[in-house]
Parts: sequence; C-alpha cells; structure tokens
Amino acid sequence: MLPPFRLSLALVATLVVPLAPGISLAQQQAALRPIRISGSSTVYPILQASISAFRQTAPGKGVSVSLKETGSSAGFRDLCSGRVEISNASRPINAKELKACADKGIRFIEVPLAFDALSVVVHSGNTWANTISPQQLSLLWNRNAQGRINNWNQVNPAWPKRPIKLCGPGADSGTFDYFNKVINGDEDNSRRDYTASEDDTVVVNCVAKDPQALGYLGYGWFRSNAGQLKALAVVNPKGKAVQPSVQSVLQGKYQPLSRVLFVYVSDQALGQSPDVRNFTTFLVRNSPSLVAKANYIPLPESTIRVVETKLYRRVLGTSFGGELPVGLTIGDALQRSFDQHKRPEFR
Repeated sequence: MLPPFRLSLALVATLVVPLAPGISLAQQQAALRPIRISGSSTVYPILQASISAFRQTAPGKGVSVSLKETGSSAGFRDLCSGRVEISNASRPINAKELKACADKGIRFIEVPLAFDALSVVVHSGNTWANTISPQQLSLLWNRNAQGRINNWNQVNPAWPKRPIKLCGPGADSGTFDYFNKVINGDEDNSRRDYTASEDDTVVVNCVAKDPQALGYLGYGWFRSNAGQLKALAVVNPKGKAVQPSVQSVLQGKYQPLSRVLFVYVSDQALGQSPDVRNFTTFLVRNSPSLVAKANYIPLPESTIRVVETKLYRRVLGTSFGGELPVGLTIGDALQRSFDQHKRPEFR
C-alpha cells in the first residue's frame, strides 16, 4: 500500500527507489503524481463532491487530487497536452481537440457522467419574464445583436423598456459552445458585450445582483442558487413552454437545451496509475448520488453499468466524431455515446 503522501516529480529523479516486481518506472512515477483534473465549471461541482467522498474511502486515503475550474476547452487543451489525467466537459470533444490529442499520442476514454438542463435565468425579483423561445434567445444573443438589442422590450414587446444586463460563460466554456450552436447555429456566433466568465460563480452573482439581468448556465448552478435566481421556461420544438427539471429532461421535453455531461480519462493514466483507476471507478459507480448532491440529473442505473463496461473494456475515443450534436433527446445522445460497443472488437 502506498503511504499517505505523494512526492513531487522533481524529487523522483533524485531518488533511487527500487522498483517492485512487474512495475515499470513510468507506473511508479504515475503513482507518486497527484491526480490532475481540469475543465468545465458546469461539471466542477460533481467532481468536487466526488473528490471529497473518495478521500473518505480506503483507496482514497492520502491521495492528492488537483481540481481546476478552467472551462471545457481549456480542459481539453490540458488533456491533449498531457498536463492532466482527467478533463471534465459539458460538450463532446471537437475535431481540433481530437487532432491535438492524436498529435501528442494521447488516448482517452469518453465517460458520460450526468444530464444537464442548460438554464436561462433572471433575477429572482423579475416579475415580467417567465417564458422565452429559442428565437427570442437568438435575437438577444447572436453576434448581430451586439450594440443593437439592449432593452427588454426589444426581445418581447410586452416586457418593459429597460436596459437588459447580460451574463454568461466565457468562450472557453463548453456551455458557451453548446448554447450558441443550439440557439445561434454556430459555436462562435455570440455577442461579446456581456459579463463573461468560465467561473459560474461570476455568472450567478452577475444575475443575482441585478434585477435587470439575464444569463445562462448549468442546471446544478441554478438549483444551488434557486433563492437568488429564477429559471425561465423554454419553448420546445412542439411549442410547449417547459421548465428545466429532472423530469422534463428525462422525459425528453426540455429541448433543445438538454445535454450530456462527460469526463475524459487518459488511457495512459488508467494503465499506469492505480489512483486514477480507483478514482475513476469510484466516480462512475457512485455517480447517481454524487450527481444528485451537486444538483444535476443522474444517469439511470442501467446506464451506469454500461459506463462501467466501457471503462473495463477500455473503449477508446469519442462516439461523436468531433461534432457537437444538438437537438438530440437524452436517449439519442446516450445511444450515440455507446455506439462503440457495437464494434466487433468490443463484443
């Protein structure tokens, strides 16, 4: 058993440490290194809860874990450059990031972790806005709105003629990518004259402190701050105004802003580090309670078993081909995520 501390990598080169039988130097170095995680601020609360719970278990005693809230895009850059063992993401890996990983020889396993209802929120004291459509969101948030659409009544004539304060994720956020692809047709099609941050706490405070504010963020962040924020019902493709909720997501009614949340785990780290294997296994097996604790929407137990099989079989790569799928039901998205199991080599 490893001692309840970790040596820095700088010390490893200066120490003569006998190798255990069958253990390579790379494996020994991996065992001495902290588990490094970065990525989505949406997924951050789930990983935060997971690390805290893991440290209470026997395999987690004394394990050092570094968790950084950087945004999905920054997390993928860290993963594909070898700076972290795990990245968390609120969208699938894209084509540019796939190439970056391939160029560095980084292989990974794509692990669905939870469901999210991307939530459009206003100040809790807002009395006029209760429902919004994707068309109205696009009118407000697309790049052509910058400097032009500045008042509430420009979005809906029934709303007051008052300046609207906009708050949202920064361009390194997977939530930024997903929202703009769904609402504006392209990940980069967004106005930039708003309070932006990859830290969702900034977005929460931006909306909570201004009665004229509107923003968008992950469901867990809304639920954790429901006393300060009000979520708007979003009109779905069938013309129904639907509130973000566990039921509306699982029933496929909260469209088009439902999505799957992921962690991406380095295959090299899984092979070399018992700590990474133990933590990843713990995360998946306990994800229903950990996800619920972070106020997100857990995967069904049957799906958790399939995710465990994906880890056990070391099914590498992404099921989304570098694309950002939109408009999928949760069931469709999960089916896509597990399509690799149909390949002959994984049967």
